[in-house]
Formats: sequence, C-alpha cells, structure tokens
Amino acid sequence: MSKLKIGILLPTRGLLLRGQQPQNIDRLFGLAGTVEQAGLDSVWVGDSLMAKPRMEPLSILSALAARTTRVRLGTAVLLPALRHPVLLAQSLATVDLISGGRLVIGAGVGGAFNSDQKREWVAAGVSAEGRAHRFEEIIKIVQGLGSGRSFDFHGRNFDLDAGLMRPLPINPAGIPFLLGTHYRAHSKAQIRRAAQLGAGIISISDSPDEFAQVIQQVSEKAIEIGRDPKSLENTFYMTVNMNSNLAAAEADALEWLTGYYGSDIWGTRWGPFGCAERVRDSIVQYEDAGAETVIIRFASFEPERQLEIFLEKVASVFT
Repeated sequence: MSKLKIGILLPTRGLLLRGQQPQNIDRLFGLAGTVEQAGLDSVWVGDSLMAKPRMEPLSILSALAARTTRVRLGTAVLLPALRHPVLLAQSLATVDLISGGRLVIGAGVGGAFNSDQKREWVAAGVSAEGRAHRFEEIIKIVQGLGSGRSFDFHGRNFDLDAGLMRPLPINPAGIPFLLGTHYRAHSKAQIRRAAQLGAGIISISDSPDEFAQVIQQVSEKAIEIGRDPKSLENTFYMTVNMNSNLAAAEADALEWLTGYYGSDIWGTRWGPFGCAERVRDSIVQYEDAGAETVIIRFASFEPERQLEIFLEKVASVFT
C-alpha cells in the first residue's frame, strides 16, 4: 500500500475574513514553503467569485509554482462552470507548464442554494440551471484540447471546430481532475461523472463509512465502463482546529466557519476540533476508508500556528 499523501489548503479566503486587505501574498508563500520543506504532498486553494470572495486560485497557483519545486499544486475545488472552457484549458496548461507538471484540479459543479451563490452565477453571466451539464462539457473540452490534437466539440452549451491549443499539459495523459463526489448528494450523475471523466474523487463532509461507500460506487461504475478503479485517486477534504482546550478550538472554528460561509452550514459534519490526537485518529479513519490523499483545512484565524501544531503532532505519523 502506498503512503497516505497529506495536503494543506492555503487560506486564500481565510486571510480576508476579518475585512483585511493583504498587501502581498507573503503569508501564502511562507505556508507553502513550510509545507514543502516538511515533506508533505501538496498545497491547495479554493475557488469562488463572489459567493465566498477570495484570491483567484489559478493566479495564486501560478505564483506558487514559481516559488516551489516539489509539492503538487491543487484546487479544492475549482468551479469550471463559471468559466469559458477554452480560456480555462489554456490557463490550466500554462500553470501546469510553470509548475513542471505538478497541477491537479479538484473540481465541482457548484451550488445555487442561497442568494449569494445565485448572484455569483448571474455575475459570471452564466445560468445556474443546467450547470451540471455545462460542467461536464467543460471537462470534456479541457481534456480534448489538452490532447494536442485538433479537437471538435458540439454540445448543448459549446461548439468548437478544429480547436488546437498550446501549450499542452506536461503529462501526456493531461491534467488530472478529481471530481467532487459526495455520499449525501445521492447522485448517480456524480458517480458516473467521476468514473467516466475523473482521475479520482474529492469529497467533503462525508463520514468515513459514507466516504467508503462513495469509493465503492465509483469503483463499480468504473469497472462497468472499462476503467481500472485502481487508477483513480481518492481524496478527502477535512476541516480541523487544534487546541488542547476543546471549547476554545470549537469557538475559534465556529467564528471562522461562520465568517467563511455566512452560517455554520454543516454543524457537526465539520471537524475534528480539539487535541491533535483527535485529528490524527480521524485521518487514520479516512485512510482506512480508502483515502489516498487527505487535504487539511485549518478553521482558524492563525493558520501558521495550526500548521506548526499539525506538523509537530500529526503529520509525522504519516510522512
């Protein structure tokens, strides 16, 4: 069995939560450098235009690509349906080139469940209705343009004749897409998309048992369509706050998450919070459930201190 890979989500939104306007991205450079020096696998950034405003993810990853040499650089998760596929394909290939082939894209359809999310689609000039179908078309176009061959596509949302793109992704197989796939969605379409179009899955908020069931469902569908499920990477995204004082950890996390989302949207689905041992034990549970990569997000206004605790008391078990 290969060693569990650990990634860290960088606070491209977290640094803005208290109305702050950073003068530079030195804190992100510092966090990414610490992650790389510690031997962890990857750093990740999130995405949102207006619903949960933050630094633009591909710009940040491009800067990090020039400042790091080894860690994978990922999105958790990118919302491709807010973008045009040709420009997205070129942007992704360029970031991949700068990084030397280290780019991995966690991608999700995106929500339209509250007023902020709905305004985001309007602001992007994209209808929220049919966004799942648009998402699939965009993934297919990005993958097709990344092949290096002349590519035609005629779908519900896009038409492309003899499309040819340069530069190309470093890996001939293209940039890997980990597709958002969640047990609680009870979505056959999510399972099919992951098995058909993805290089793996990325899940958030599922319990270990639920996560294992999602992996099983995607594996079965992959076999059905002729893909080897062992070729798919299973990734879980975990939100933590470490403090030996449980009440303090929970209070810090609640303030951070409420600021991040506007409300505590998933309650006990977040966590673990509290001592580092709880975080370590939870990671083991997800590894046992089938996770090959675990992305850690710190629900804290002190990400540097959280990373220090994580490296000292948790990461050493897995690296």
